Amino acid sequence: MNDRTPVVVAARRTPIGTVGRAFAGVDVTGLVAPVIGAVVGEMAAAGGPAPDDVVVGNCTGPGGNVARVGALAAGLGHEVPGVTLDRQCGSGLAAVVHAAHQVQAGAAHLVLAGGAESASTAPLRLARPPDGGPPVPYARAAFAPTGTDDPEMGAAADALAARAGVTRARQDHYARTSHTKALAARAEGRLTAEVVPVGGVVDDQHPRVLRADVMARLRPAFTPGGTVTVANACPVSDGAAMTAVVPEHVRRAAGLPGLAVVASAVVGCDPASPGWGPVPAVRAVLERAGAGLDDVAVVEVVEAFAGQVLAVTDALGLDATGTDAHRVCPDGGAIALGHPWGATGAVLVVRLFTRLVRGGAAAGTLGLATAAVGGGMGVALLVRVVR
Repeated sequence: MNDRTPVVVAARRTPIGTVGRAFAGVDVTGLVAPVIGAVVGEMAAAGGPAPDDVVVGNCTGPGGNVARVGALAAGLGHEVPGVTLDRQCGSGLAAVVHAAHQVQAGAAHLVLAGGAESASTAPLRLARPPDGGPPVPYARAAFAPTGTDDPEMGAAADALAARAGVTRARQDHYARTSHTKALAARAEGRLTAEVVPVGGVVDDQHPRVLRADVMARLRPAFTPGGTVTVANACPVSDGAAMTAVVPEHVRRAAGLPGLAVVASAVVGCDPASPGWGPVPAVRAVLERAGAGLDDVAVVEVVEAFAGQVLAVTDALGLDATGTDAHRVCPDGGAIALGHPWGATGAVLVVRLFTRLVRGGAAAGTLGLATAAVGGGMGVALLVRVVR
């Protein structure tokens, strides 16, 4: 490491709420401001520098600049700028990568980076037809140009699972395991230190006990004859997460443990198979670091769909439902916790921070976070514990 090596030295998140429930009346600013404030408070208590920038991933917000509005709402002062970026489900992770690049370049001594999504309060959108007709509602923007395959995420997950030979039984088992891990993590207090209560809500809403016999009776959710159901897919959710990224010399002066950024990668893949993105992204990041997956203690993957996660982990040589279950999303993932799109990638970094830094892992221990992205992309980040 050198003095400019980026290091994550603080990481917090809100509880994750199911759309229309706990945070039904909380807009995206109301979610992101508390976690910005919590991370800034930690840095101030450690004698760290003032923030140079705020980077927030967001997909379906109200427009404008969520990062700047959230920073002002958190009381950071007029002099702290902000930028909002959209890499769909990889947005929160891409924000951390962006912050790391700023720090590595010597352009900042503290960047707050994370993501936020309020699906409950996202505006309804209208499209103007090319023929000049009246505006019509649309569910999402295009992820690929007209004439190119641009499947809905659920249908794409069904197709990927079928192509990879991932059975419905394996998907259901993986989903049950995700919920079981999350419930155990909550009961054992492993999530407490990372969560910033919002409006009296202190726990994630979605984790529950799933019964195999009930899951087996559920119909396919997206494709006739498909294997993706509402039980082995993530729920639409609200939430926010935030990290503090500083150069190594600042971390060392403050005496803070953290996660040093070893390597990152953002890659493209076929838009018809967006869930495949983590495979080339992880391969690229490991090659850049000169490491192998056997060297990595914890692998956090955005669990949009169990079938997609299993197709990816199988391709990477991870047995996520067997011998590697203890290191793939070890405290549960988005299937159990929820998937606030723009925030989930940053939630992965918070989870790595809790599991490795708060959990007492030895210096040098590696962690990996990766996300698939609509439109055919993958994001991956490899980090190492420093103390």
